[in-house]
Amino acid sequence: MVIRRRTLLAASAATAMAGPAMAQNYPRRAIQLIVAFPAGGSTDVGARILAAAAEKDFGQPVTVVNKAGAGGQIGFTEAARARPDGYTLCFLNLPGLNTITLDPERKAAFTIDSFVPIVNQVLDPGLIWVKGDSPYKTLADLIDAAKKNPGKLSACTTGILSDDHLAILMMQEATGAEFRIVHFDGGAQQITGVLGGHVDVAFDNVGGVFKRVQSGECRGLCVTDNERSKFLPNVPTTKELGFPTVISSSTRGVGAPKGVPADVIKVIETNFLKAINSPEMKEKMDAVGLALKPMVGAEYAKYYADLQAQAKKYTEWALKMR
Repeated sequence: MVIRRRTLLAASAATAMAGPAMAQNYPRRAIQLIVAFPAGGSTDVGARILAAAAEKDFGQPVTVVNKAGAGGQIGFTEAARARPDGYTLCFLNLPGLNTITLDPERKAAFTIDSFVPIVNQVLDPGLIWVKGDSPYKTLADLIDAAKKNPGKLSACTTGILSDDHLAILMMQEATGAEFRIVHFDGGAQQITGVLGGHVDVAFDNVGGVFKRVQSGECRGLCVTDNERSKFLPNVPTTKELGFPTVISSSTRGVGAPKGVPADVIKVIETNFLKAINSPEMKEKMDAVGLALKPMVGAEYAKYYADLQAQAKKYTEWALKMR
């Protein structure tokens, strides 16, 4: 009994020392940051800016790896199944991640608890936009046409039950309009679809096309937020246009598979947060139209949990409308 107790005490001491020792040696090699959407979209752009900025503090390469497909489900699945050692991280797209776990038809191999939210980088408001030469000059033009021709006008998203999809459903409920919904795997495909004349309108995010809107190649009809975007100050909000219930955005931050030691999580949080708060980060993110919204620790964990509860309501509602 004494020998067993000594063995258990020794094991406990070894476990207690393992955490700090691991953190002191972390990272010893490159870190992989999975982005669950294609290259070229706003999630990918923000992730690559963050990865490049954080490398100097990690002292190792931070490599963005795109694992696109199924509205993010393929990439999130791979991240959830990764070894919890801090060398495989993932960009968490909310509420897309939330709704995948809540939709029984998706049969996700992970839950919201499969990930640890570490540090949020971006809050990107929704944007409804059309091609620059589209006949729809305003949101009212678009809604009127969709009401007169139910199911004829096509509207694209970045995936089933993504924030874009939910925004379409909210708009349909608020206006009585009916769109033919087309699901893509990312923002880059939305641009190709709309500019190529294959889709009438995109429910997207500001960061995905703000430069194209500024140049006139695309026309922003409204931002799905309470306040105008600093990147598109001439584009009205849904609240201004009389649709205060149509509020939608995408938050994106770094997470890890559950089980990564707390001290390693702290190193990851510290290095990424330092990069996010740097003047260089703000300058680069402003250049691509992505609004920074740093959150860590209890604040990010609460946001993560609260959004799951909110997404549950909208997902149940969306599933009833199928």
